[in-house]
Amino acid sequence: MVLLLIAHGSRDPRHAATVTALRQAVAERRPGLRVEVGFLDFCAPSVPRVLERLAAEGVGEVVAVPLLLTRAFHAKADIPAVLAGATAALPSLSVHQAPVLGPSSLLTDALERRLRQAGVRDADRSSTGVVLASAGSSDPEAIAVIAEIAREWRHASGWCAVRPAFASASSSFPRTEDAVRALRRAEGIRRVAVAPYVLAPGRLPDRIAAGARAGDADFLANVLGPAPEVAALVLRRYEEAARVTRSVVVAATG
Repeated sequence: MVLLLIAHGSRDPRHAATVTALRQAVAERRPGLRVEVGFLDFCAPSVPRVLERLAAEGVGEVVAVPLLLTRAFHAKADIPAVLAGATAALPSLSVHQAPVLGPSSLLTDALERRLRQAGVRDADRSSTGVVLASAGSSDPEAIAVIAEIAREWRHASGWCAVRPAFASASSSFPRTEDAVRALRRAEGIRRVAVAPYVLAPGRLPDRIAAGARAGDADFLANVLGPAPEVAALVLRRYEEAARVTRSVVVAATG
């Protein structure tokens, strides 16, 4: 069984480089597991091209793990359509789509890692507000998930406050700079840190960074990228989907 990471893709070369680094981190955690990457847009190889190559090599089963943090349009419609279209002419290949990565405590652990690397001290938690800055979505479910992650992270972490923000113009406000300024006005908050809830660099992550600067945030964390927690989560989603697949096969042949 092959693990296929499905990434969105971007014209920004940093995006593909970061996804490649994540693929390497996943492969290093699971020697012997073949890990491939396919992109939905802008970057090569595309998902259909990867599946065609795997089928030509005689691979029979693939678990596709979307590199997405929320279950929005790409997970609900785009990826299923791409996989269905690509496999329609590949009868020997069975592809199983795993759930998206988020929400997960491993992702908040990765956010914590990036904040520490940006210089935020654990000792300052009680007087530091955090902006959880997502790329955003027009999907209300995805927006609600980000807000819930911010609430749960605040209760579990000891940060003075955690507020969601969105980079996409199609998403609900606040924007990153609005959330930073709101925290600045809040009593008891001495420092504000922006934690991008995104996997790889690109246009919207750059907008998050610009918002952090415009709001005069004290700290800006890096994107999640190939953090160890993200690599572990990818494998967890792979294993979950693979177990379901094996159970279905056993039930069908039992």
